[in-house]
Amino acid sequence: MNKAELIDAIASEAGLSKADAKKALDAFVGATIGALKKGDRISLVGFGSFSVSKREARTGRNPQTGKEIKIAAKNVIRFKAGAESSGAVN
Repeated sequence: MNKAELIDAIASEAGLSKADAKKALDAFVGATIGALKKGDRISLVGFGSFSVSKREARTGRNPQTGKEIKIAAKNVIRFKAGAESSGAVN
């Protein structure tokens, strides 16, 4: 499912226009990224939680040449699915 399909699904489920569904989705994404930038954790009960974790610098290998390369440390967004989400998929 891409963004346009998600907007269509939100619009039909919530009885909104596509424009309002797009605004709602964009607002959710913006608020989520803003909170994660500040280091906050976002928890949506039943759905899951978003958090930021630190990935340490490490040594990798270029698959084409086999040469070792240094991979810089960075922050990554993690998502852990909630019990309801996991149960619905399985």
